[in-house]
Amino acid sequence: MSSTLRLGTIAGIRVGAHWSVLGILLVLVVALGFRNWPVLAPGYPDGVYVLAAVVAALLFLASLLAHELAHAVVARRQGIDVDDITLWLLGGIARLRGEARTPGADLRVAAAGPLVSVLCGALFGALAWLLVTVDAPFLMVMVALYLALFNGVLAVFNLIPAAPLDGGRILRAGLWAWKGDRHVASLWSARAGRGFGVLLILAGVWQLLFVGIGGGLWWVLVGLFVVTVAGAEERQARLGSTLEDVPVADVMTADPDTTDATLTVDDFLHDVVLVRRHSAFPVVDARGHVEGLVTLNRLRSVPLSERGTTRVHDVACPVREVPTVTPDTPLVDLLPELGQAPDGRALVFDGDRLAGIVTPTDVSRAVALRSLVAGRGEARSVPPPGK
Repeated sequence: MSSTLRLGTIAGIRVGAHWSVLGILLVLVVALGFRNWPVLAPGYPDGVYVLAAVVAALLFLASLLAHELAHAVVARRQGIDVDDITLWLLGGIARLRGEARTPGADLRVAAAGPLVSVLCGALFGALAWLLVTVDAPFLMVMVALYLALFNGVLAVFNLIPAAPLDGGRILRAGLWAWKGDRHVASLWSARAGRGFGVLLILAGVWQLLFVGIGGGLWWVLVGLFVVTVAGAEERQARLGSTLEDVPVADVMTADPDTTDATLTVDDFLHDVVLVRRHSAFPVVDARGHVEGLVTLNRLRSVPLSERGTTRVHDVACPVREVPTVTPDTPLVDLLPELGQAPDGRALVFDGDRLAGIVTPTDVSRAVALRSLVAGRGEARSVPPPGK
């Protein structure tokens, strides 16, 4: 889920919103401003109800942002890089680059979000009490009460022990500490998530058939999201189990072909791509230092009329945005970064020397070979590509 609107930076973390976040605003404004509050707090003009609902919706989005920021800040303190935070239709997502190294770190990152939601709920509850004591308008009290309720529900829902909810992460941390195997813990957490997602879908369908369309449709959407993400995490866990103990050195394409950063795209296509037939090339400067990575997909974005003047350097993904590892890095530690990389590739450095490149094809080959080896009951290293 990528942002379509950048909102700024908080604590050094990029924050954005997907256009679908308007769905949250619309649902809350309609439900509160047109249905609930005119009944519960009668006597105000219609415009006041709508204004109060908009304020409540925006403050709830701020609460969602605080929830995700808590995950991100604690993750950084545990040594995990954070790409950004995106608010969208079903809440928020903090994109982490990498995984926790210990069950304790995993637990702290997972628990941070619900804890902040509980704190937000308590603060809004205290605000409601304060508004009552000063005899504030009842609609203002309702806004604070509803925000306290929303944050409480958010905390409780996220604590359900099913991936990808925070409770699923907490379950994974507990199973990891108990069993000593992160991949097994992730597998059971993901299975719990898929089961919970199916229950949400069934509940939503039942509500659609026998109650009404509004809430039922929402539960179906949430259930589909949970099932989809939990399924992806289950596949990732199985992949990690398959590739356990495999170092990057056994998978990478060693000593990859590089290309000159000053070449034009036209010259690069005719003199390099058509000859060497790779899909990705590390880009180096005149001193041999790696500047970035260029792929065929990036070349396609250059118009034909500009290929004679555009340099490869201008098209390449900067090296700071490309995952970089050492040959002895476990492959399972690289996979999350590889999945989030702009071009799906990683560069391998042995000190300052470019030692290799890892592509999705390399990983697929390693999985296939490991599966064949496992089928024969053997435990051997995966031979490097081309060897």
